[in-house]
Amino acid sequence: MIAVFAPGQGAQSPGMLSPWLELDGVREQVAAFSEATGLDLERLGTTADADEITDTAVTQPLLVALGVIAAEQLGLADAEERVVAGHSVGELTAAAVAGALSPVDAVTFAGRRGAEMAAACALTPSGMSAVLGGGDPDAVAAAIEAAGLTPANRNGAGQIVAAGALDALEAFAANPPEGIRAVRPLKVAGAFHTHFMAPAEQALGSYAETIDIADPHPILLSNADGSALTSGRELLARLVRQVTLPVRWDLCLATCAHLGVTAAIELAPAGVLTGIAKRELKGVELVAVKTPDDLDAARTLVASRPQHGQGEHTPDFRVVVMPSKGVFTRADALDEGTKVDRGTQIGTVRTNRSEEVILAGASGVLDEWLRHDGDIVAAGLPVARLSSGTEAS
Repeated sequence: MIAVFAPGQGAQSPGMLSPWLELDGVREQVAAFSEATGLDLERLGTTADADEITDTAVTQPLLVALGVIAAEQLGLADAEERVVAGHSVGELTAAAVAGALSPVDAVTFAGRRGAEMAAACALTPSGMSAVLGGGDPDAVAAAIEAAGLTPANRNGAGQIVAAGALDALEAFAANPPEGIRAVRPLKVAGAFHTHFMAPAEQALGSYAETIDIADPHPILLSNADGSALTSGRELLARLVRQVTLPVRWDLCLATCAHLGVTAAIELAPAGVLTGIAKRELKGVELVAVKTPDDLDAARTLVASRPQHGQGEHTPDFRVVVMPSKGVFTRADALDEGTKVDRGTQIGTVRTNRSEEVILAGASGVLDEWLRHDGDIVAAGLPVARLSSGTEAS
Protein backbone atom coordinates (compact mmCIF):
# COMPACT_ATOMS: atom_id res chain seq x y z
CA MET A 1 0.00 0.00 0.00
CA ILE A 2 1.17 3.53 -0.85
CA ALA A 3 0.69 6.51 1.46
CA VAL A 4 0.34 10.01 0.05
CA PHE A 5 1.25 12.82 2.45
CA ALA A 6 0.40 16.52 2.07
CA PRO A 7 2.51 19.03 4.04
CA GLY A 8 1.19 21.92 6.10
CA GLN A 9 2.21 25.45 6.95
CA GLY A 10 5.95 25.89 7.31
CA ALA A 11 6.76 23.88 4.19
CA GLN A 12 6.48 26.93 1.89
CA SER A 13 9.43 28.64 0.24
CA PRO A 14 9.73 31.61 -2.15
CA GLY A 15 9.30 30.73 -5.83
CA MET A 16 8.06 27.20 -5.12
CA LEU A 17 5.37 27.42 -7.80
CA SER A 18 7.67 28.62 -10.61
CA PRO A 19 8.83 25.28 -12.10
CA TRP A 20 5.28 23.89 -12.07
CA LEU A 21 3.99 26.66 -14.33
CA GLU A 22 5.98 25.16 -17.20
CA LEU A 23 3.70 22.09 -17.22
CA ASP A 24 0.71 21.96 -19.55
CA GLY A 25 -2.45 23.38 -18.02
CA VAL A 26 -0.96 24.42 -14.69
CA ARG A 27 -0.95 28.17 -15.36
CA GLU A 28 -4.64 27.99 -16.24
CA GLN A 29 -5.33 25.95 -13.12
CA VAL A 30 -3.55 28.51 -10.96
CA ALA A 31 -5.59 31.28 -12.61
CA ALA A 32 -8.80 29.46 -11.63
CA PHE A 33 -7.58 29.08 -8.06
CA SER A 34 -6.67 32.78 -7.97
CA GLU A 35 -10.11 33.80 -9.16
CA ALA A 36 -11.78 31.59 -6.56
CA THR A 37 -9.69 32.89 -3.64
CA GLY A 38 -9.26 36.52 -4.69
CA LEU A 39 -5.48 36.10 -4.38
CA ASP A 40 -2.83 36.36 -7.09
CA LEU A 41 -1.44 32.91 -6.41
CA GLU A 42 0.84 32.95 -9.45
CA ARG A 43 2.64 36.03 -8.18
CA LEU A 44 2.67 34.77 -4.61
CA GLY A 45 4.13 31.46 -5.68
CA THR A 46 6.79 32.93 -7.96
CA THR A 47 8.06 36.41 -7.04
CA ALA A 48 6.74 37.09 -3.51
CA ASP A 49 9.36 37.07 -0.76
CA ALA A 50 9.50 34.82 2.30
CA ASP A 51 7.82 37.35 4.60
CA GLU A 52 4.81 37.75 2.32
CA ILE A 53 4.16 34.05 1.90
CA THR A 54 4.50 33.47 5.64
CA ASP A 55 1.22 35.36 6.10
CA THR A 56 -1.26 32.69 7.21
CA ALA A 57 -3.96 34.02 4.88
CA VAL A 58 -1.59 33.55 1.93
CA THR A 59 0.37 30.47 2.91
CA GLN A 60 -2.55 28.10 3.33
CA PRO A 61 -4.24 28.45 -0.08
CA LEU A 62 -0.83 28.54 -1.79
CA LEU A 63 0.23 25.26 -0.17
CA VAL A 64 -3.02 23.50 -1.03
CA ALA A 65 -2.92 24.80 -4.60
CA LEU A 66 0.57 23.40 -5.15
CA GLY A 67 -0.33 20.11 -3.46
CA VAL A 68 -3.35 19.43 -5.65
CA ILE A 69 -1.40 20.42 -8.77
CA ALA A 70 1.31 17.88 -7.91
CA ALA A 71 -1.30 15.20 -7.17
CA GLU A 72 -3.03 15.72 -10.50
CA GLN A 73 0.27 15.57 -12.35
CA LEU A 74 0.91 12.19 -10.70
CA GLY A 75 -2.48 10.83 -11.72
CA LEU A 76 -3.13 9.50 -8.24
CA ALA A 77 -6.80 8.87 -8.98
CA ASP A 78 -5.69 5.67 -10.71
CA ALA A 79 -3.86 4.32 -7.65
CA GLU A 80 -6.59 2.47 -5.79
CA GLU A 81 -4.58 0.97 -2.97
CA ARG A 82 -3.44 4.06 -1.19
CA VAL A 83 -3.97 6.00 2.00
CA VAL A 84 -3.84 9.80 2.07
CA ALA A 85 -3.17 12.12 4.98
CA GLY A 86 -2.36 15.80 5.36
CA HIS A 87 -0.64 17.71 8.12
CA SER A 88 -2.84 20.56 9.39
CA VAL A 89 -4.02 22.54 6.32
CA GLY A 90 -2.58 19.69 4.23
CA GLU A 91 -5.69 17.74 5.17
CA LEU A 92 -7.54 19.89 2.62
CA THR A 93 -5.07 18.74 -0.02
CA ALA A 94 -5.64 15.16 1.14
CA ALA A 95 -9.41 15.66 0.85
CA ALA A 96 -8.95 16.68 -2.80
CA VAL A 97 -6.64 13.72 -3.49
CA ALA A 98 -9.28 11.42 -1.96
CA GLY A 99 -12.00 12.91 -4.16
CA ALA A 100 -13.94 14.36 -1.22
CA LEU A 101 -13.44 17.97 -2.35
CA SER A 102 -12.87 19.38 -5.80
CA PRO A 103 -9.44 21.01 -6.22
CA VAL A 104 -11.04 24.46 -6.45
CA ASP A 105 -13.13 23.88 -3.32
CA ALA A 106 -10.08 22.63 -1.42
CA VAL A 107 -8.03 25.72 -2.31
CA THR A 108 -10.96 28.05 -1.62
CA PHE A 109 -11.55 26.41 1.76
CA ALA A 110 -7.84 26.89 2.52
CA GLY A 111 -8.12 30.56 1.63
CA ARG A 112 -11.06 31.05 3.97
CA ARG A 113 -9.36 28.98 6.69
CA GLY A 114 -6.18 31.02 6.46
CA ALA A 115 -8.04 34.32 6.59
CA GLU A 116 -10.13 33.31 9.60
CA MET A 117 -7.13 31.94 11.47
CA ALA A 118 -5.16 35.12 10.76
CA ALA A 119 -8.06 37.16 12.15
CA ALA A 120 -8.19 34.98 15.27
CA CYS A 121 -4.44 35.41 15.78
CA ALA A 122 -4.88 39.18 15.82
CA LEU A 123 -7.25 39.05 18.80
CA THR A 124 -4.83 37.84 21.49
CA PRO A 125 -1.01 37.61 21.53
CA SER A 126 -0.19 33.93 21.21
CA GLY A 127 2.34 31.71 19.50
CA MET A 128 3.99 28.32 19.10
CA SER A 129 7.36 26.89 20.12
CA ALA A 130 9.19 23.71 19.21
CA VAL A 131 10.06 21.63 22.28
CA LEU A 132 13.39 19.90 21.73
CA GLY A 133 14.49 16.84 23.64
CA GLY A 134 12.55 15.49 26.58
CA GLY A 135 12.40 11.78 25.84
CA ASP A 136 8.98 10.22 26.32
CA PRO A 137 6.43 12.16 24.20
CA ASP A 138 3.61 11.66 26.71
CA ALA A 139 5.75 13.08 29.48
CA VAL A 140 6.66 16.09 27.34
CA ALA A 141 3.00 16.65 26.45
CA ALA A 142 2.05 16.45 30.14
CA ALA A 143 4.74 19.02 31.00
CA ILE A 144 3.44 21.34 28.30
CA GLU A 145 -0.11 21.07 29.64
CA ALA A 146 1.08 21.61 33.21
CA ALA A 147 2.54 24.92 32.04
CA GLY A 148 -0.88 26.05 30.83
CA LEU A 149 -0.02 25.37 27.18
CA THR A 150 -1.26 22.95 24.53
CA PRO A 151 0.80 20.26 22.75
CA ALA A 152 -0.56 21.53 19.43
CA ASN A 153 1.51 19.30 17.13
CA ARG A 154 2.71 15.80 17.98
CA ASN A 155 4.53 14.90 14.82
CA GLY A 156 6.46 11.78 15.76
CA ALA A 157 10.25 11.39 15.74
CA GLY A 158 10.35 13.37 18.98
CA GLN A 159 8.84 16.51 17.43
CA ILE A 160 6.33 18.26 19.69
CA VAL A 161 5.13 21.86 19.41
CA ALA A 162 3.73 23.80 22.35
CA ALA A 163 1.21 26.58 21.76
CA GLY A 164 -0.53 29.18 23.86
CA ALA A 165 -0.22 32.67 25.30
CA LEU A 166 3.11 34.35 24.63
CA ASP A 167 3.83 34.99 28.31
CA ALA A 168 3.24 31.30 29.13
CA LEU A 169 5.53 30.24 26.28
CA GLU A 170 8.23 32.62 27.49
CA ALA A 171 7.96 31.31 31.05
CA PHE A 172 8.13 27.71 29.78
CA ALA A 173 11.24 28.49 27.72
CA ALA A 174 12.91 30.28 30.62
CA ASN A 175 12.42 27.34 32.97
CA PRO A 176 11.90 24.17 30.92
CA PRO A 177 11.19 20.90 32.75
CA GLU A 178 14.03 18.49 33.33
CA GLY A 179 15.07 16.63 30.20
CA ILE A 180 13.85 19.27 27.73
CA ARG A 181 16.87 20.60 25.88
CA ALA A 182 15.39 23.82 24.50
CA VAL A 183 12.14 25.61 23.68
CA ARG A 184 12.47 27.43 20.37
CA PRO A 185 9.86 30.01 19.21
CA LEU A 186 8.40 29.44 15.74
CA LYS A 187 7.65 32.17 13.20
CA VAL A 188 3.88 31.82 13.17
CA ALA A 189 1.07 34.31 13.66
CA GLY A 190 -0.45 32.66 16.71
CA ALA A 191 -1.41 29.52 18.61
CA PHE A 192 -2.80 27.30 15.87
CA HIS A 193 -4.71 24.17 16.91
CA THR A 194 -5.69 25.57 20.31
CA HIS A 195 -8.70 27.31 21.84
CA PHE A 196 -7.26 30.60 20.58
CA MET A 197 -8.61 29.60 17.16
CA ALA A 198 -12.22 29.25 18.41
CA PRO A 199 -13.42 32.32 16.43
CA ALA A 200 -11.99 30.74 13.26
CA GLU A 201 -13.73 27.43 14.00
CA GLN A 202 -17.05 29.21 14.45
CA ALA A 203 -16.68 31.10 11.16
CA LEU A 204 -15.60 27.97 9.27
CA GLY A 205 -18.59 26.09 10.66
CA SER A 206 -20.90 28.49 8.85
CA TYR A 207 -18.77 28.43 5.72
CA ALA A 208 -18.73 24.62 5.63
CA GLU A 209 -22.50 24.58 5.19
CA THR A 210 -21.97 25.94 1.67
CA ILE A 211 -19.43 23.24 0.67
CA ASP A 212 -20.24 20.16 -1.41
CA ILE A 213 -18.35 17.13 -0.16
CA ALA A 214 -18.23 13.46 -1.17
CA ASP A 215 -17.12 10.43 0.78
CA PRO A 216 -13.31 10.09 0.72
CA HIS A 217 -12.14 7.20 -1.42
CA PRO A 218 -10.45 4.92 -0.70
CA ILE A 219 -8.82 5.89 2.65
CA LEU A 220 -8.23 9.28 4.29
CA LEU A 221 -6.66 9.55 7.74
CA SER A 222 -7.75 12.29 10.11
CA ASN A 223 -4.83 14.16 11.63
CA ALA A 224 -6.89 14.62 14.79
CA ASP A 225 -6.44 10.99 15.81
CA GLY A 226 -5.12 8.92 12.90
CA SER A 227 -8.48 7.25 12.28
CA ALA A 228 -9.66 6.29 8.79
CA LEU A 229 -12.61 8.35 7.60
CA THR A 230 -15.23 6.99 5.24
CA SER A 231 -17.90 9.70 5.55
CA GLY A 232 -17.66 13.02 3.75
CA ARG A 233 -19.87 14.72 6.31
CA GLU A 234 -17.66 13.55 9.15
CA LEU A 235 -14.58 14.71 7.25
CA LEU A 236 -16.11 18.16 6.73
CA ALA A 237 -16.95 18.46 10.42
CA ARG A 238 -13.39 17.48 11.32
CA LEU A 239 -11.94 20.00 8.87
CA VAL A 240 -13.81 22.68 10.81
CA ARG A 241 -12.88 21.42 14.29
CA GLN A 242 -9.29 20.85 13.21
CA VAL A 243 -8.27 24.47 13.73
CA THR A 244 -8.73 24.14 17.51
CA LEU A 245 -7.67 20.49 17.93
CA PRO A 246 -4.03 19.37 18.18
CA VAL A 247 -2.47 17.70 15.14
CA ARG A 248 -1.64 14.05 15.87
CA TRP A 249 0.61 13.27 12.93
CA ASP A 250 2.24 10.61 15.08
CA LEU A 251 -1.06 8.70 15.09
CA CYS A 252 -1.41 9.04 11.31
CA LEU A 253 2.00 7.41 10.94
CA ALA A 254 1.03 4.70 13.44
CA THR A 255 -2.04 3.91 11.34
CA CYS A 256 0.12 3.75 8.21
CA ALA A 257 2.36 1.22 9.93
CA HIS A 258 -0.70 -0.78 11.03
CA LEU A 259 -2.00 -0.84 7.45
CA GLY A 260 1.30 -2.19 6.16
CA VAL A 261 2.28 0.85 4.10
CA THR A 262 5.43 0.02 2.14
CA ALA A 263 5.92 3.28 0.22
CA ALA A 264 5.05 6.93 0.68
CA ILE A 265 4.99 9.99 -1.55
CA GLU A 266 5.04 13.49 -0.07
CA LEU A 267 3.39 16.05 -2.34
CA ALA A 268 4.98 19.40 -3.08
CA PRO A 269 6.36 21.36 -1.35
CA ALA A 270 7.83 18.19 0.10
CA GLY A 271 10.57 17.48 2.59
CA VAL A 272 9.32 17.97 6.15
CA LEU A 273 7.00 14.94 6.34
CA THR A 274 9.45 12.74 4.46
CA GLY A 275 12.08 13.54 7.07
CA ILE A 276 9.76 12.45 9.89
CA ALA A 277 8.70 9.32 8.01
CA LYS A 278 12.35 8.25 7.60
CA ARG A 279 12.55 7.91 11.37
CA GLU A 280 9.03 6.66 12.10
CA LEU A 281 8.33 4.30 9.17
CA LYS A 282 11.48 2.21 8.98
CA GLY A 283 11.97 0.35 5.71
CA VAL A 284 9.28 2.31 3.84
CA GLU A 285 10.37 3.60 0.43
CA LEU A 286 9.97 7.38 0.27
CA VAL A 287 9.78 9.95 -2.52
CA ALA A 288 9.60 13.69 -1.80
CA VAL A 289 8.05 15.58 -4.71
CA LYS A 290 9.76 18.96 -4.45
CA THR A 291 9.75 19.95 -8.13
CA PRO A 292 8.42 18.47 -11.39
CA ASP A 293 11.78 16.72 -11.74
CA ASP A 294 10.64 14.34 -8.98
CA LEU A 295 7.42 13.28 -10.72
CA ASP A 296 8.99 10.41 -12.66
CA ALA A 297 10.37 8.84 -9.48
CA ALA A 298 6.96 9.11 -7.84
CA ARG A 299 5.19 7.62 -10.87
CA THR A 300 7.68 4.75 -10.91
CA LEU A 301 6.96 4.12 -7.24
CA VAL A 302 3.20 4.01 -7.87
CA ALA A 303 3.64 1.68 -10.84
CA SER A 304 5.83 -0.67 -8.82
CA ARG A 305 3.04 -1.36 -6.35
CA PRO A 306 0.47 -3.85 -7.74
CA GLN A 307 -3.19 -2.91 -7.54
CA HIS A 308 -5.37 -5.69 -6.17
CA GLY A 309 -8.70 -4.00 -6.37
CA GLN A 310 -9.97 -1.59 -3.84
CA GLY A 311 -11.62 -2.34 -0.56
CA GLU A 312 -9.39 -5.21 0.52
CA HIS A 313 -7.42 -3.08 2.95
CA THR A 314 -9.93 -0.38 3.83
CA PRO A 315 -10.02 -0.34 7.64
CA ASP A 316 -12.72 0.88 9.94
CA PHE A 317 -10.76 2.62 12.66
CA ARG A 318 -12.38 4.53 15.47
CA VAL A 319 -10.85 6.13 18.51
CA VAL A 320 -12.13 6.78 22.00
CA VAL A 321 -11.37 10.33 23.09
CA MET A 322 -11.34 12.21 26.37
CA PRO A 323 -14.62 14.05 27.06
CA SER A 324 -12.76 16.53 29.27
CA LYS A 325 -9.23 17.22 30.45
CA GLY A 326 -8.09 15.17 33.43
CA VAL A 327 -6.30 12.10 34.70
CA PHE A 328 -7.04 8.99 32.64
CA THR A 329 -7.53 5.50 34.11
CA ARG A 330 -8.18 2.40 32.02
CA ALA A 331 -11.12 0.10 32.73
CA ASP A 332 -10.16 -3.03 34.66
CA ALA A 333 -9.49 -6.26 32.72
CA LEU A 334 -9.83 -4.60 29.32
CA ASP A 335 -6.85 -5.83 27.34
CA GLU A 336 -5.74 -5.12 23.79
CA GLY A 337 -7.43 -7.57 21.44
CA THR A 338 -10.69 -7.61 23.42
CA LYS A 339 -13.96 -7.08 21.57
CA VAL A 340 -15.98 -4.19 22.97
CA ASP A 341 -19.54 -3.12 22.24
CA ARG A 342 -20.85 0.37 21.75
CA GLY A 343 -21.31 1.88 25.21
CA THR A 344 -18.67 -0.28 26.89
CA GLN A 345 -16.79 1.56 29.62
CA ILE A 346 -13.23 2.16 28.38
CA GLY A 347 -12.04 4.06 31.42
CA THR A 348 -12.54 7.15 33.53
CA VAL A 349 -11.28 10.73 33.59
CA ARG A 350 -10.77 12.42 36.94
CA THR A 351 -10.83 16.19 37.13
CA ASN A 352 -10.47 18.48 40.12
CA ARG A 353 -14.24 18.37 40.60
CA SER A 354 -15.49 14.97 39.52
CA GLU A 355 -14.88 11.62 37.85
CA GLU A 356 -16.47 10.89 34.47
CA VAL A 357 -16.94 7.56 32.71
CA ILE A 358 -15.47 7.20 29.19
CA LEU A 359 -17.56 5.03 26.87
CA ALA A 360 -16.83 3.45 23.50
CA GLY A 361 -18.80 5.26 20.82
CA ALA A 362 -18.74 2.26 18.47
CA SER A 363 -18.26 -1.49 18.55
CA GLY A 364 -14.95 -3.05 17.59
CA VAL A 365 -11.75 -4.63 18.83
CA LEU A 366 -9.58 -2.73 21.30
CA ASP A 367 -6.65 -2.53 18.92
CA GLU A 368 -4.33 -0.35 20.98
CA TRP A 369 -4.20 1.62 24.20
CA LEU A 370 -2.87 5.10 23.45
CA ARG A 371 -2.61 6.26 27.08
CA HIS A 372 -1.41 4.86 30.39
CA ASP A 373 -3.09 5.02 33.78
CA GLY A 374 -2.33 8.33 35.41
CA ASP A 375 -1.69 10.25 32.19
CA ILE A 376 -3.02 13.80 32.13
CA VAL A 377 -4.89 14.07 28.84
CA ALA A 378 -6.55 17.07 27.22
CA ALA A 379 -10.17 17.02 26.08
CA GLY A 380 -10.66 15.61 22.59
CA LEU A 381 -7.43 13.60 22.53
CA PRO A 382 -7.54 9.83 21.94
CA VAL A 383 -6.99 7.27 24.69
CA ALA A 384 -7.70 4.04 22.77
CA ARG A 385 -7.99 2.86 19.18
CA LEU A 386 -10.75 0.50 18.06
CA SER A 387 -10.73 -1.36 14.77
CA SER A 388 -12.91 -3.87 12.99
CA GLY A 389 -11.60 -7.43 13.03
CA THR A 390 -11.75 -10.58 15.03
CA GLU A 391 -11.08 -10.98 18.71
CA ALA A 392 -7.52 -11.94 19.53
CA SER A 393 -7.04 -15.50 20.72
